[in-house]
Amino acid sequence: MTILKKSIFIIFLLNIFISNTNLFAQEVPHSVRNTGVYDFLDELANKQIIEINSAVKPYSRLFISNRLKEADLKRDLLTARQQKELDFYLRDFGKEYQMGKDWKKRLDLLYYRDSLFSLTVNPILGGELFTNSSGKATYWRNGVEAHGYIGKWGFYASLRDNHEDPLLGNPEYRTKRDGGHIKITTDWSDMQGGVTYSWKWGNIGVVKDRVQWGDNYNGANIFGGNNPTFVQLKLKISPVKWFDFNYLHGWLNSMVVDSSNSFWVMNSYGTEYRKVYHKKYVAANMFTFIPLKNLNISFGNSIIYDNENVNPAYLIPIFFYKSVDHSLTSGINNMNSQMFINISSRQIKNVHLYADLFFDELSVSRITRSDEWNFLSYKAGFRLTDLPFSNLSFTTEFTYTYPLTYQHNVPTTTFETANFNLGHYLKDNSREWYVAFDYHPIRAMDLNIFFIDAIRGPDYNELGGTRVGNPPLASIEWHNTTFGLKASYQVINDLYTWFSATSGNIRGDKRWSPEYFYGERNTINFGVTVGF
Repeated sequence: MTILKKSIFIIFLLNIFISNTNLFAQEVPHSVRNTGVYDFLDELANKQIIEINSAVKPYSRLFISNRLKEADLKRDLLTARQQKELDFYLRDFGKEYQMGKDWKKRLDLLYYRDSLFSLTVNPILGGELFTNSSGKATYWRNGVEAHGYIGKWGFYASLRDNHEDPLLGNPEYRTKRDGGHIKITTDWSDMQGGVTYSWKWGNIGVVKDRVQWGDNYNGANIFGGNNPTFVQLKLKISPVKWFDFNYLHGWLNSMVVDSSNSFWVMNSYGTEYRKVYHKKYVAANMFTFIPLKNLNISFGNSIIYDNENVNPAYLIPIFFYKSVDHSLTSGINNMNSQMFINISSRQIKNVHLYADLFFDELSVSRITRSDEWNFLSYKAGFRLTDLPFSNLSFTTEFTYTYPLTYQHNVPTTTFETANFNLGHYLKDNSREWYVAFDYHPIRAMDLNIFFIDAIRGPDYNELGGTRVGNPPLASIEWHNTTFGLKASYQVINDLYTWFSATSGNIRGDKRWSPEYFYGERNTINFGVTVGF
């Protein structure tokens, strides 16, 4: 062979070798609805056993696996319950590595792995029942989910049918229940999944999934994650230990009919007007710096824009999009841009302090004026872990959102997809207090006592008039006070069962809550689910 041929042959062999090892491991996002493992990672981070960037979710299965393996090397710092819980989650996330012969794998419907290819398939099945003075409400789902890897490629898919009667998660409701009722019927399907490609310090993918940005324990206020899933191009890089970068470009559903592209269809079934929606997109980035151990400072920006085609300017991940927009739409109504900052500190052992700011519109001149307010939302809170004794946590969180935040006067550039808000579940002109105790008596069990007091003021976007000078919470138009107890237990991996009892009083504008929960209601809820 010539030197050139030998070089090509060596490169070819190296590529095969790299593709069939974990040197450049693959990435597959893991559902944020699997609250058990996310809460466990948060607990370990608060105890300074591991380090996480909790401002950006979902995590990947590989990230979760790495953090669990890191905790496994520090088992002597864990309580007996935490050690059992660590072993419990390693039965699932140990699949990201070739574990030893004594490894006890979780129960899967189908699991296969060789040196190149792996595949896991599991069912999705579950339901829940609510009962109060309004009667009964039911929800159940069925489907299948799968994930796997081929070399440096990862793939995952989840298809489920949902059935809810009456509907409890419509776009106008102030609730954290998942959005997805696009057809506004009691039955709807949801397809999630995607394909990713990874290298040593990053990954990229095309996925249809949820996005949750902003530290929180009761609803994120940057990207809330309760809206229907949407297709997005995602990029994540971590080239050094002190820096993370996340970017997405998403294709949203405007729900606004484009009359110029809509048309009439005439066939044997009759005459029908074929509606076509205006195109709508979102681009967002988040820069996270770690100047000190257990201190994360994140900032970024996003933009909602409409156009016939994707604008290449918003495919550049590191841009400040508001400035780009000013040059692209000079002299006309600009697109809808946002900025955000998130700070998370776990520098005090067993204490997580966090705060974030979401700017929908910021004018420096309004800061000093008493009769004008910027469009912003802020959240601050803390969680104490293992204080005053092991396996107990205490959380308090405050959220305040000024009028017209998350709102926009152009229907094709609202901070929404399919009419569901992308931000905090209470939307604008609102305030919420959240207080909770969580106790973990045994592995994968959570006993939760919580209190929520949430209010919302006038909807100035609906009322019309000036967009500047609207006083926050000038009157209380909706008020939710709820006290609750919830016990949940993960019997085996991904098999959850729960029971809750809540005493709630929702008053004010009836449009903003399901009729089923409106008024003074003592509600019992129990359910079981396999998969997400």
